[in-house]
Amino acid sequence: MVSVVAVDVFSALANPVRRQLLEALREGPRAAGDLAGRFALSRPAVSEHLAVLRHAGLVREEPRGRHRYYHLDADPLAEVGAWLHPFEHYWRARMGALRDLLDEENP
Repeated sequence: MVSVVAVDVFSALANPVRRQLLEALREGPRAAGDLAGRFALSRPAVSEHLAVLRHAGLVREEPRGRHRYYHLDADPLAEVGAWLHPFEHYWRARMGALRDLLDEENP
């Protein structure tokens, strides 16, 4: 069974802008303005995406004077990874069977 936290994480990851924000934060903490500058979106729109990521526990916010810095927190992704793991095995087996079939057809 998937927990409520994982559902929030899945919802957060469903949006491509939020996935790009997470990718940017893999490089290290970033100021909200720096993150907003990467998109053709308004700052309030980017702030909403960051709020969703914060609610899902994927980022944490650090105030520094007048600026807000965001840090990646990948711990919630571990639960998602654990849930996806059996599916990875399923698809690897299916692709292996397809490869074997194609190898038989085209020696």
